[in-house]
Amino acid sequence: MTTLTSIRHDATHASRPVLLPRIAAWAALRRQRRQLAALDACALNDIGVTLNEARAEANRPFWDVPSVWRC
Repeated sequence: MTTLTSIRHDATHASRPVLLPRIAAWAALRRQRRQLAALDACALNDIGVTLNEARAEANRPFWDVPSVWRC
């Protein structure tokens, strides 16, 4: 019985460190998309992004992360 309790306790603590960095990454992505939406046409041209591409990216939900983030 003690072993099962220890295993559950360890599993709970193991999942917590994963959650906080993920939330921080989502917040950063949301912030970046807001900043992208605020750029004018000249700034977008400087970074090689069209207005339509910027709008499409900025309108994606925060959980719709870049494909390189997925496992």
